[in-house]
Amino acid sequence: MSQSYNRGLVEDFGRWREFAPGMWAWILHKFTGWILIGYLFTHIAVLSTAIGAAGEPETAIMAGDDIYTTTLQGLEGLFIVRVLEVGLLAVAVFHILNGLRLLLIDLGIGLDSQDKSFYVSLIVTAAITVASVPTFMTEVGL
Repeated sequence: MSQSYNRGLVEDFGRWREFAPGMWAWILHKFTGWILIGYLFTHIAVLSTAIGAAGEPETAIMAGDDIYTTTLQGLEGLFIVRVLEVGLLAVAVFHILNGLRLLLIDLGIGLDSQDKSFYVSLIVTAAITVASVPTFMTEVGL
């Protein structure tokens, strides 16, 4: 017979302080993975609605008056979309860096410094994201 394990109350929010960096790395890696999957399906849905460019005359496509170009220009013109793109970059960079960190740990490299490598991946993600903000937030000539 198996014994049940008392995991405590869900309402005991003080337990979050007890999580080690490895647990936070696991939680953030899973969370960013689900965000990327959600983005993938949203991206496919938005682009599939704008696929009408295939039926447009070549002159409309060259002039940029086709549905695809109009849709993308409309989305890029929204400030919230540019903010979400910065967030997407942060999610993707962290997921990639943490995945590389996990790969190295699985290979036996850096077993002693897993916590430090997690913090490094967070710092590098923040640096790349902050450095990219001016690129994403500048007005593009639409």
